[in-house]
Amino acid sequence: MASQDWLEKDFYQILGVSKDASDAELKKTYRRLARKYHPDSKPGDTVAEAKFKEISEAYSVLSDKEQRAEYDQIRAMGAGGARFTAGGGGAQGFEDVFGGMFGGGRGGPHFSYQQTGGQGFEDIFGGMFGGASRGPQPGRDINASTTLDFETAVRGDTVTLQAPNGPVKVKIPAGVSDGQKIKVRGKGEPSPNGGPAGDIILTVNVRKHPVFERDGQNLRLRLPVTFSEAALGGTVEVPTLGGSPVRLRVQPGTPSGRVLRVKGRGVKSSKGTGDLLAEVQVVVPSHLSDSAREALEAFRAVEPQENPREDLLARARG
Repeated sequence: MASQDWLEKDFYQILGVSKDASDAELKKTYRRLARKYHPDSKPGDTVAEAKFKEISEAYSVLSDKEQRAEYDQIRAMGAGGARFTAGGGGAQGFEDVFGGMFGGGRGGPHFSYQQTGGQGFEDIFGGMFGGASRGPQPGRDINASTTLDFETAVRGDTVTLQAPNGPVKVKIPAGVSDGQKIKVRGKGEPSPNGGPAGDIILTVNVRKHPVFERDGQNLRLRLPVTFSEAALGGTVEVPTLGGSPVRLRVQPGTPSGRVLRVKGRGVKSSKGTGDLLAEVQVVVPSHLSDSAREALEAFRAVEPQENPREDLLARARG
């Protein structure tokens, strides 16, 4: 929009806000008016459509700090600051003001403005006021967020968001991670002058799971096993996300920290399918019966005389 048009339009009055309105107040007022006059809510109502374009234009200028400052300056100049007159009465006339800007004035060189090939009259004066000729401006992007439970994030889902143009369904891809951003093109705020609409930038938050953790495409869990299962070996049940448990073989002599892998039971997404990683945690019983204590005492008497901390101490000494 050419800056000279700003003299004729009171954007503050159009939006119904004061001249010192904050950014938050402008946004709140614009959204309320946009919902009221949007063509989708009033199909065929040409008056509402014109009003919607008018408030969109006003918000586009006032929500931009630089454009708002220019607008205020131009309105102040037109309301009693520097005025341009045809001359007379000792006042500086139109020719004098602009002649001085271009090095002219009385007796100075004259300039002619042509549209062919170079910068035209409208371009020159638009540039002086910071306007210049602009193409359609895209609408502003909207930031939104949604929170999913862990399993839904792994499996994928469809959520509904409230956008300026009405409800928008967004497909959440399988395997989305906590903090990941999804762009929904063309569903943000409408353009103030016929350009493309902005986008919705959706941030996905994922709740923690009491058992499973994400490790890229893999799922991790801690698998408790008894001392005898770790020492002698055995078959144990391992839970899976959203499915039945699987049976997993624990080899004799398995220590805490060893990771057992269940193929194909991780995250399935466009990137592939991960595995389920079960980290063994040997559980030490906190209560022993008399017979169990006697059995352990007998075992300690015959267990290999090895110091499991010998390597640790050696590495610590350097």
